[in-house]
Amino acid sequence: MAIDYQSLAVRGVQALSPYQPGKPIDELARELGLDPADIIKLASNENPLGPSEKALAAAREALSELCLYPDGNGFDLKQALSARLAVGMDQITLGNGSNDVLEVIARCFADPDAEVVYSQYAFAVYPLVTQAIGATGVSVPARDWGHDLDAMAAAVTERTKLVFVANPNNPTGTVHKAADIETFLAKIPERVLVVLDEAYCEYLTGDAYPDGVQLLSRFPNLIVCRTFSKAWGLAALRVGYSISSPAIADVLNRVRQPFNVDTLALAAATAVLADDAYLERSREVNSAGLRQLEQAFDRMGLAYIPSAGNFVAVDVGEQAQAVYEALLARGVIVRPVAGYGMPRHLRVSVGLPEQNARFIEALEQSLAALGQGS
Repeated sequence: MAIDYQSLAVRGVQALSPYQPGKPIDELARELGLDPADIIKLASNENPLGPSEKALAAAREALSELCLYPDGNGFDLKQALSARLAVGMDQITLGNGSNDVLEVIARCFADPDAEVVYSQYAFAVYPLVTQAIGATGVSVPARDWGHDLDAMAAAVTERTKLVFVANPNNPTGTVHKAADIETFLAKIPERVLVVLDEAYCEYLTGDAYPDGVQLLSRFPNLIVCRTFSKAWGLAALRVGYSISSPAIADVLNRVRQPFNVDTLALAAATAVLADDAYLERSREVNSAGLRQLEQAFDRMGLAYIPSAGNFVAVDVGEQAQAVYEALLARGVIVRPVAGYGMPRHLRVSVGLPEQNARFIEALEQSLAALGQGS
């Protein structure tokens, strides 16, 4: 009798569905016989500028060290982050992307007896890591597509160990002002850890928006997570990090896999932190791209969720899956978000002006072909 190996997996893992990333360009080219050079991918919130020249140069210089293990402590990168963020190196935990850090946090501080609170329409990794460790996920209904912070605070019980808050949120792009986040944190008991996921924080400007790092001294139960995958343009290298109290960081670094950030990634991330011109250009291109997309959606009469990230979720109607497939046939990859409970929406990442224009044209053609044109 054949063994059902899936039944041998721990209970939380048995019920998991794998995370579905955006479709790769090469995969679409193979499936539909398209020229990869003619395909644009606006599905994964990547930086359309390409990598920083400083990051590229640093990675090339590090190639000669491929026979050696990386610096397991990431000293140079931690030192650069410490200087930029005005935090101690002992407050930083590095990860193979911020997803890695989110998983380590869950493994360290939750267990099968725990509850983990997060919002409806929030990043898919929160329920994924919660279920994987066998904890009970508590999904709090959203308000205006974003986190209902009052309801999330009210959902905390004696069993709650973790609360995940994404600001800005993916996939909806919603954002809370600094005062809202501070009021929320003040309601959470110190025994409950709050993970403030700021993967898109570099796109925020102005004092009205929170800087989670500045809140750490007042809220010792806070963990701030960030990434180099978005505004810093290093998605392929997978570099993320968290900032917390030294005591929390010490726990996380006990579980973090050794050498979880490779040598090229460490070098590139350290170098790009010194490239403020690249970051500013990323912000400028993103801001202009958001306006370009929103103006097109307004013209087409399509509802969308105003976004503080580098993407927009647009309501294309009941045939969203058909619209997605029609876009694929035209060589444009966006992201369906039915898996987030948003079956009418597609999430489109901001590209370069010509990429945005190509998407807009393809969207108009796709809607017309499906009888949804304006």
